[in-house]
Amino acid sequence: MDVNFRTLDLNLLRVFDEVMAERNLTRAARNLSITQPAVSNALRRLRETLGDELVRRSGAGVEPTPRAMALWPTVRDALRQLQHSLAPGEFDAAVADDTFVLAMADATAAELVPGLVRIVEEEARAISLRVLPLTTRDPRRLLESEEVDMAIGYFPAVIANLAARGQSDAALLPFETQRLYVGDYVCVMRRGHPLADEPLTLDAFCSARHLLVSFSGRPYGFIDQTLGALRRERRIVVTVNQFFTAGRVVANSDLLTVLPRHFVKVTGIDEQLVLRELPFQQPRVHVDAIWHRRTQHGHAHGWLRQALLRSARAAFAGAPGGPD
Repeated sequence: MDVNFRTLDLNLLRVFDEVMAERNLTRAARNLSITQPAVSNALRRLRETLGDELVRRSGAGVEPTPRAMALWPTVRDALRQLQHSLAPGEFDAAVADDTFVLAMADATAAELVPGLVRIVEEEARAISLRVLPLTTRDPRRLLESEEVDMAIGYFPAVIANLAARGQSDAALLPFETQRLYVGDYVCVMRRGHPLADEPLTLDAFCSARHLLVSFSGRPYGFIDQTLGALRRERRIVVTVNQFFTAGRVVANSDLLTVLPRHFVKVTGIDEQLVLRELPFQQPRVHVDAIWHRRTQHGHAHGWLRQALLRSARAAFAGAPGGPD
């Protein structure tokens, strides 16, 4: 169905955006400071214009149609860009009361969150932080749906995909990234482990029993990809979803695990652990922040990005691979 954009009332898009965000007509009306019948009337007019039902009643709220779900990110991006252009304002951290939702693994949080909290306490005491566990190596769906404001972690496939797409037209990329620090992984075992007193060989590594940190729960990780390229494999007998848990388990067992080198010191049990270099070449780990471009020009989000970078610089000051 052809839509005449010149006659389209842009206020209808504001109503549509609020309804999609709330999935409830009453709350959308309250947020827009209009009546619920006015919201219903705006939806009716937009339905007639677009030729789609857009939302259907579902329980106490509404459920969007596939067309509405496909349309909403574009509408929301356009409205936010227009708002930033017309009323950019200034971000005053001292009085801001924003809430930021971050997704990261516990090892990353252990390094970055203490410094981030210090910055908040010194500069922005009304700001709130929510840190959620990272459960995927591809956080784009979380960012697209606005479940989180930013994801921080090791996303090699995502970064490679964005880099390849950016070569054709970077302006069309929906996501932005920022490198926070670079690290590497080491094999970790308990003190007194049978393999703790000598250099770790590939045969010994593959013959041992292993614990894997897997965000998704899948018993296969990037270390196993490297071993597969060497036509080798290891035996994974336990899978957990937190680095802290992994450290505790190997400190009290004969299992081996692979952890970020920098993380071992913040476990609080590093004296119980032995580190050994991996017996094969493993690419370094690039820890990146990734966010949706719709937030790129927001002053609050810009402050958050700078605060995270400052926290990373403080955490890795003088360390190889720290941020520039």
